[in-house]
Amino acid sequence: MSESNNEQQQKRTFAEWVAFAIACFILFTLTGLVLYNWVTTKHEPPIISVTRNTPIRETEGQFYVPFTVTNTGGETAELVQIIAELRVNGEVLESGDQQIDFLSNGETQEGAFIFSRDPRQGELIVRSSSYKLP
Repeated sequence: MSESNNEQQQKRTFAEWVAFAIACFILFTLTGLVLYNWVTTKHEPPIISVTRNTPIRETEGQFYVPFTVTNTGGETAELVQIIAELRVNGEVLESGDQQIDFLSNGETQEGAFIFSRDPRQGELIVRSSSYKLP
């Protein structure tokens, strides 16, 4: 009786084979995607760039200076520090700083600095000053 019981347990139904095939397909697909991502990802430190391509806006006596920060490097950056300085005749009249918590590979964040003086009347420098690796 134990031999006939083993024969019944070894036979697989069509539904079981289909479920097994689907599970194998999902497993191989996920494995392939992970390997593809590992091979194609840049393995270099973050490269942070700050651009200002939107005009300065004046509202109620304040000047808004929009900026865009992009990480074109391979790794994620945390605590990205952005600094803006308004210089007139070589003297820093106003400055500001912002912190972006998280900037992954290829990610872009936008923000704005707010000045009480018109930045168009002097030299405006907006740059990244530091970041931390996770």
